[in-house]
Amino acid sequence: MAVDKIYRHVDEMRPWSDREHLLECVAWTPEAPDVMTFTFKPDRPGHWFRYLPGQFVTLELPVGPEPVMRTYTLSSSPSRPYTVAVTVKAQKDSIGTRWMFENLKPGMKIKAFGPLGDFSYVKHPGEKYLFISAGSGITPMMSMTRDMADRQPDSDIAFIHCARSPDDIIFRWELEYKARYLPFFQLGFIVEQLQRSQLWSGLRGFIDKAKIGLLAPDFLDRTVFCCGPEPFMATVRESLAGAGFDMSRYHEETFQPVAPEPMVVVADPTGEVKPHKVAFTLAGKEALCEPGFTVLQAARSIGVRIGAACESGLCGTCRVMKLSGDVDMNHNGGILDDEIEEGYILACCSRPTGDVEIEV
Repeated sequence: MAVDKIYRHVDEMRPWSDREHLLECVAWTPEAPDVMTFTFKPDRPGHWFRYLPGQFVTLELPVGPEPVMRTYTLSSSPSRPYTVAVTVKAQKDSIGTRWMFENLKPGMKIKAFGPLGDFSYVKHPGEKYLFISAGSGITPMMSMTRDMADRQPDSDIAFIHCARSPDDIIFRWELEYKARYLPFFQLGFIVEQLQRSQLWSGLRGFIDKAKIGLLAPDFLDRTVFCCGPEPFMATVRESLAGAGFDMSRYHEETFQPVAPEPMVVVADPTGEVKPHKVAFTLAGKEALCEPGFTVLQAARSIGVRIGAACESGLCGTCRVMKLSGDVDMNHNGGILDDEIEEGYILACCSRPTGDVEIEV
């Protein structure tokens, strides 16, 4: 790997502010069984990464004739802006993540979209924090912990992580190191099971109100961030609410697809229901979009490709510029207000209310 011969300070470099990046893989690191961290640098020298701790990116992975889009939280910290990293877990039925495990090596370049998301202590500040995670849901917590450890090492953080077994605890050694040397960092692990030969002095079982109170006795005074499987987060929500916690200080992150809203069919003033024309200017194609269908569905009907991952208005991958016309867009945080003002929409959750032109 070539090393840049010119040493640059951050103020001599440019922030990478594009929404679409080309990233070069520089390292991969095993973290736990079927868990790997992939680290990337900009494909062009003289740039640094600007993002918030806890945000996510969407990677375009060339798994076959058609690439797939997968959304991952950045586990790296913006306090160390020269590289970014994602820590991913490959399930048995994984397609994109399994491809990364088997094919992504240093020197390879892939497209990335983002960063996006407001699951960050920067967006929801508090006097002191409680991070609760399970499995790979630890990644945004790790990003925020690393950032606070660099920027303000005296931050008051209680960190609870749940895993199947001690071997499955991601970032265990780094977290234990922080617990030894950061003055106000409390760490607790909960594991479901142990092998007969494993020694374990932590808690066993599943998270509940009693275990939260044991590991973070002052949890009622903290701002809580939670990430993990939906049943896990539901248990945490119920435990906190049942203890009288102020749920306005509870924040969670999930990439579970949001159930699409039912199609809304709107008649024109004459009472007729007519399809709308959707022109894709760069492709030179035009689709007829039935009322209630989305711009993304219209594009697919005529073979125009728009990258999409979550298809629920969350990840922001399908952001496109609307040149003219009106749409009804119901998103879930995948687009910023200033981007909407500029004319951008999310194709997956934007339904034309008339003829529109899209810059694709």
